[in-house]
Amino acid sequence: MKEFISLKIDYAFKLIFGKEGNEAILIAFLNAALKLPQESRIEEITIINPELNKEYPEDKKSILDVRAITSQGMQINIEIQLSNQYDMEKRSLYYWAQMYSRQIREGMAYKELTKTVSINIVDFNYLKQTSNYHNVFHLYEDEEKFQLTDVLEIHFMELPKLLAKWRRREISLWENELVRWLLLLEGADNQEILQILEEIAMKDPVLYQAMNAWEETSEDPRIREAYFDRRKAILDEKAAIREAELRLQEALEEGMAKGIAEGRAKGIAEGKAEGKAEGRAEGRAEGRAEVAKKLLVLGFEITKIAEATGLSEEEISGLKD
Repeated sequence: MKEFISLKIDYAFKLIFGKEGNEAILIAFLNAALKLPQESRIEEITIINPELNKEYPEDKKSILDVRAITSQGMQINIEIQLSNQYDMEKRSLYYWAQMYSRQIREGMAYKELTKTVSINIVDFNYLKQTSNYHNVFHLYEDEEKFQLTDVLEIHFMELPKLLAKWRRREISLWENELVRWLLLLEGADNQEILQILEEIAMKDPVLYQAMNAWEETSEDPRIREAYFDRRKAILDEKAAIREAELRLQEALEEGMAKGIAEGRAKGIAEGKAEGKAEGRAEGRAEGRAEVAKKLLVLGFEITKIAEATGLSEEEISGLKD
């Protein structure tokens, strides 16, 4: 049985979708993802950052995204994330802003700035408001919902939601091209998906090219070594984040229980309902502070600790002393 490397690891994803010579694969994925009308479909594309950090693939802080520009000037950034760091929307906006602002040259008119698209493929449930696996965001007016401009476009593609829909047979690899490309990322872990993709590839030359490139890449010993280094770094980070989530939940539950108990005691003593609420709040605050201290020890950034615990960055900085 063939042993494929997982395309959910950004290093492997970039080897297939962000490598010079594989532009046809990237174009097929983007045309499926962006749902462009026939007359506006991408026909030519240039990969801006085809290089890979071969020396430090295990560096989990390095960014192995895919950046490209179409022949029409549209800028595109694709990033894949395995673990929820609770900053994806801000992270995506930041990278979008970087790509958009890089277009500026001296003497250039603002109207010359072109559309910039950020695509986030995530291996976790992220948007709680919807069961859709693919969601697209633009700039709209709050009340009448008309679009201010089309230059900003941000996509979130959630693999767990997609996989769940496929397992319920609500979607088909044969009928939906985007489903096909996204489930390619699940192929290393799902033999049924892999088999269906191999059948489709016999009728889809670009998918056939992608499958061949994936197989050849998976068999290269040097690539496999770099891949497993990168995979270990990413999974270690994912485990650390999960541990922090569990610690946070445990601390909040302990803090809430303590707060309720202290609040009841204080409320009985003072004969006031405020005592119960105050004690509960104090308990929650103590629980969050305890979790923040543990996350500091684990080396998490203050901004991420603030998002996870609800404490301010100043409060967290004070815990260092």
